[in-house]
Amino acid sequence: MGTNIVGGLVDLGRWDMDPSRRTVLGAGLFSVALTIPGWPDVVGRAEAVQSGRTRRIGESEVDTVTAMTERISELDDQFGGRHARPMAAAFMVNTVAAYLRADAPESVRKSMLSAASDLCYLTGYMAVDEGQHGLAQRYYLKALELSGAAEDYLTYCTTLRGMSVQAVDLGHGTKSLELANAAAAASPQAGPRMRAFLTGQQAHAAAQTGDRRMALRYIREAETAMDRAESREKAFGSYDPAALNYHISQVRYELGDTGGAVAAMQQSDKVRDSFYRRTRVRMRGLLAERQLSAGHLEAGCATFDLALDDYPQVQSARADDRIRSVLTLLRPHLNNRTAKAVYERARAVTQHRPVAPA
Repeated sequence: MGTNIVGGLVDLGRWDMDPSRRTVLGAGLFSVALTIPGWPDVVGRAEAVQSGRTRRIGESEVDTVTAMTERISELDDQFGGRHARPMAAAFMVNTVAAYLRADAPESVRKSMLSAASDLCYLTGYMAVDEGQHGLAQRYYLKALELSGAAEDYLTYCTTLRGMSVQAVDLGHGTKSLELANAAAAASPQAGPRMRAFLTGQQAHAAAQTGDRRMALRYIREAETAMDRAESREKAFGSYDPAALNYHISQVRYELGDTGGAVAAMQQSDKVRDSFYRRTRVRMRGLLAERQLSAGHLEAGCATFDLALDDYPQVQSARADDRIRSVLTLLRPHLNNRTAKAVYERARAVTQHRPVAPA
């Protein structure tokens, strides 16, 4: 496989790895990998490829990368990217790069490139979660390169959309819309759930640019596509009614409808799967922030209290930011008994975290 692709992947992964933690990373990665069926055999095959004893790979190695990516993604969803991303970087450098260098039939070569692009995209997403935006962009660009070489339009579109999400969250609406449109254009035959996944992001980006007409058009398209998707088997579960309601909330907020934004975010929280703990903390923090900004003190305190239930188990800079923002909004209201109680609880919960108030 391409030397430049592999070399760039290794350099990127090593850049992301902290040498002082490599022993810890190895142990953590192994504990995750134990959940993959047949792992002892997989370890042996991986070590053989790394040492040069095996120069050819097959579908089982592709399955290994896919399974590890899924496990790391699950850790990210539950606990945040602060611990999961170094595992991904270590696996990329120590195992995936060797697989990409090995000989393989053409079908296996493309499948391995695709699996590697998925891992790069996930690692970039986790870098965004830590506020490492430059690093995230490097991972995203590598994911685009790998998915292009694999002719994997799904990961290519997903990565472009991820870059759009990063841009809109940083307030770069025009660039976000360009990326969201590029993602949609690269996926002309997308199924209904993928269409909702793409048009929901287009709606958010368009709303941030102030294009009310296009934002409302895109969000209607996303709602229609989601209705069709929900009537079928849930084959593409990364975009669900909770995610759609989040986009509805963001569109309403950008267009000046704070009450509608709060209502949509409440619906998003109501239908969100409890598995997605990191997202639940972030979104409840955002909901509390908007409730407090709108003058709904009691409701905002109640939502913030729920966010604090899960927060100690999550390691995420974006979650930290949400907690910090709500604490700032609560400070002027400490003469209120409810506000003071939840504020003091937050102080205790964040005592050893970077968001602890002075």
